[in-house]
Amino acid sequence: MALLYGLALAGLATAALKPNCPQFTNYAAALHEPFSDGVHKLSYQRPPPECRTASFPEVEKTINEMKTVIKDPDLSRLFENTFPNTLDTTIAWTGLAEEDPDEELSFIITGDINAEWLRDSSNQLQSYRSLLVRNSSSGSLAALYRGAINLQARYVRFAPHCNAFPPPEESQISPTPNDAGGASDHIFPAYPTSSFFECKYELDSLAAFLQLSHDYHAATADKDFFTRFSWSKAVAVLLNITDALRAGTYAADGTLNPSPALFERNSTIATETLANNGNGAPTEGGTGMVRSFFRPSDDSCTYQLFIPANMMFSRYLNSCAGIMDAIDGSLADRMRESAKVIREGIETHGKTTHPRFGEIYSYEVDGFGSHNVMDDANIPSLLSAPHYGYLSANDPVYQNTRRFVLSTSNPYQMRGPVLNATGGPHVGPGNAWPMALIAQLMTSDDDDEIVEGLRQLVSSTDRLGLIHESINSHDASKWTRSWFAWANGLFGQMMLDLRERKPHLLERSYQ
Repeated sequence: MALLYGLALAGLATAALKPNCPQFTNYAAALHEPFSDGVHKLSYQRPPPECRTASFPEVEKTINEMKTVIKDPDLSRLFENTFPNTLDTTIAWTGLAEEDPDEELSFIITGDINAEWLRDSSNQLQSYRSLLVRNSSSGSLAALYRGAINLQARYVRFAPHCNAFPPPEESQISPTPNDAGGASDHIFPAYPTSSFFECKYELDSLAAFLQLSHDYHAATADKDFFTRFSWSKAVAVLLNITDALRAGTYAADGTLNPSPALFERNSTIATETLANNGNGAPTEGGTGMVRSFFRPSDDSCTYQLFIPANMMFSRYLNSCAGIMDAIDGSLADRMRESAKVIREGIETHGKTTHPRFGEIYSYEVDGFGSHNVMDDANIPSLLSAPHYGYLSANDPVYQNTRRFVLSTSNPYQMRGPVLNATGGPHVGPGNAWPMALIAQLMTSDDDDEIVEGLRQLVSSTDRLGLIHESINSHDASKWTRSWFAWANGLFGQMMLDLRERKPHLLERSYQ
């Protein structure tokens, strides 16, 4: 279900619900004039100003600047629609915590579902990282970030195995039931059903909380903020959780270790639940890596040592240790040591030798010697590893892995006349994900590769002018999700990156 995007904000000041504002799920699936002047005649997709959920002058300034930088009219329209999409449509509520009136809170929905995913909301805000500066004002972009970090810290403290959450009580927004499961799922540890929207344990969700924290600190150097509320307590919780999830299925004597978490759902879709009574496939302990039950696609892992999430978690755990130094030195030391051990585990157990591509990173391993050799579109992925900072795009093993991912040897690499990109089991074979193509371009230095990718992206929106979740590689009219804010923001982020790295590519035609 979509939230009626009528909680318009002036800066971050909440306003009354606007009854004349349509649901954006429906709005985004229809064409709106004025159309772009290019051959694709892309729809204008920004809601009226009075219906936008947040607005910041630095974002509007950037949009206007990019209109002069991007010479292709269709590519320019696509940026104009996508870059502000998170602010235009998904800032469902901002306010203050009931228990501490100094604690800012920001509830950011994923788009067409009235719930907050830790992963999605962190990445939605990352689109504006380059515009973020230190600002104590309650109406600033920095305040939006602070509120998001504070609310995520609350979620992590009280339901750390969960991935998606309802509105905070302070918002007085009615929660939306999860028709796919949610309260009816069998989970352990058991959390109050009112505290989560979905409770699939995903390591990358915890990594996303650290990513958001890192992004704010790196842009603002505002260390004081992290000392004021519950950030360090949330980090301690996630560190305890992930330490426990390093244990394997079996003890040294062959008996079963008590599982630190369980998940079962009554579903006919195999990737919506876990085998072995909610434990998932057996995992060998002692690798140093942390288990994950689900992927960033919300699909269950084949093998629970999920390499991209371990990469992302190690990277941001290490960078956030620098924030923790001034708060709790011993906890900071634990963070660094954990990051080091995880990285060593990845480099020791997370690779395999491919007969065509040589040494590559596996997507998942079980520690016993089994490797799942593939990649999925959702970030963190193997393809996007330089994007989240685990390694350099020039790393030789990454380059081998990249060649594998973008080849037909990857079982989820989709190809066709419309869109060539990685997909995944979440939507199924035949559907390429624009998110994966965007990640490919952000990690590429090849002008021809980037130009071809931009041509595919701008021509595959079915004239709607927004980035869909997935698109049939052979038919642009067959796509999923009209409103997917994370992918929209990632496209905008890519365009700002190209302005810095490859400005000449924004001066050419993509007609």
